[in-house]
Amino acid sequence: MTSTNNEGLRREIGILGLAANTLNRTIGAGIFVLPAFVASFLGETSILAYLFCGFLMLLIMLCFSEIGSKITVTGGAYAYIHAAFGPYAGFLANTMFWFVGILADAAIANAMADTLSIYLPILSEIPFRALFFLMVFGLFTFINIRGVKHGDNVVKINTLIKLIPLVVLIIAGIFGTSIENLKWHALPTISKLGEASLLLFFAFAGGEASLNVSGELKNPQKVVPLGILSGMGAVVLFYILIQTVSQGVLGADLINQSEAPLAAVAKKVIGPFGSTLMIVGAAFSMFAALSGSILSYPRVIFAGANKGWMPQIMANVHPKFATPYMAIITYATLDFIFSISGGFKELAIIASASLLTVYLGVVLATIRLRLDENGKTNGFRLPGGITIPILAALAIVWFLSNLAFKEVSSLSIFLLVLSVIYFFITFFGKKKNKDIEI
Repeated sequence: MTSTNNEGLRREIGILGLAANTLNRTIGAGIFVLPAFVASFLGETSILAYLFCGFLMLLIMLCFSEIGSKITVTGGAYAYIHAAFGPYAGFLANTMFWFVGILADAAIANAMADTLSIYLPILSEIPFRALFFLMVFGLFTFINIRGVKHGDNVVKINTLIKLIPLVVLIIAGIFGTSIENLKWHALPTISKLGEASLLLFFAFAGGEASLNVSGELKNPQKVVPLGILSGMGAVVLFYILIQTVSQGVLGADLINQSEAPLAAVAKKVIGPFGSTLMIVGAAFSMFAALSGSILSYPRVIFAGANKGWMPQIMANVHPKFATPYMAIITYATLDFIFSISGGFKELAIIASASLLTVYLGVVLATIRLRLDENGKTNGFRLPGGITIPILAALAIVWFLSNLAFKEVSSLSIFLLVLSVIYFFITFFGKKKNKDIEI
């Protein structure tokens, strides 16, 4: 039986849906080019970077699991930060989170169009490219407005389809792997491992957005930890297997295939069809990732509108389908505008720093709520007290310290602008309430 939360949304997403969207949002276009990039840093020891980043991301996702099982309203990371640190921190997290989502979607949409233009050159022309984006975002908007269950089912199906080419490559690659190509001849330096890990970390990011639909999860105390951890575990497994077969099949030549390493692997073990399969698979993988975005990120706008940080119309719930339809339309429209404008490229520099800041906020929120609960909790609880959150916080601070100065300065300016906006929203909000009282 489906229940309705006090936000007017229906709790219809289970463990499989959350795990599928975690996997779907994380495995996008990156997996099709990462093997060569990582190999350029670490060579035959590339697997170390995946193990290291997978471990660090696991620490962070464990924090998401604990706090997500306790705070079950819509908004995901934003809701956790707001609950722990109040409206100012919540406003910053809310705006950064959905804005970063739009930047990522715009990049994915354009990469998808670029990939498909290999077979459909017409997509290189701006009018037809814009029409293509309109069709894609329009389709996902329609599906998600008609019910969270519809959006969830589409994500499940898309995730399954997008994994088929990768599974085929892994199986074929195992039989085409040379053990000699996997032998280590020397260990990498710490600096090289750090550089590769910084690159890889953002390939592991994205799955946290699946928790934006927390208000629509059937049984958050159970679904959040099982869904997010199984989804991220599957991500780590796929990344490791893909890197292993790529290295095992191509060996030292892997670093020379920077544009399409998986296509090169598939061509060698399957034939010309394998290369085509990987290109089509990459395009569909991006298409699937966008379906997950339109399901997840509008909920952050919806949650912000409920707090008064966005126009109240964004908090409207469809009377029949129980979905935040105005937030969905708004988010998809912004996705479309940024995708066709190309302006996202200048703003994308703040994305990585913003995402790390949100991660740090969630981890610190986990610590704050753990200390406040005095040993009592109704949700999932991490072993070892606050040891895991502290380790996760240190890992994030390390990643932040390795960001370029331009990224850090851009984030600082962005936070300053958001702070000014927050001041005006709260100032005029208080003034309006005072006028009403008079």
